[in-house]
Amino acid sequence: MPYVNIKVTREEVTAEQKAGLIKGVTTLLTEILGKNPETTVVVIEEIDTDNWGIGGEPVTVRRRRGQ
Repeated sequence: MPYVNIKVTREEVTAEQKAGLIKGVTTLLTEILGKNPETTVVVIEEIDTDNWGIGGEPVTVRRRRGQ
């Protein structure tokens, strides 16, 4: 039973986009690894940009600077 955890920053990811990720990852595991889609679990976690750091600083700060 594959378990995939996708983490994204909480920035306007739509329900349709999440559904596409879930379907796409499930299809990928089915086609590439031969996994059963009925037992494939995909979890999407949305992380606040204050809680996600890159290069020693929060993403919130980087986004304010346009990075």
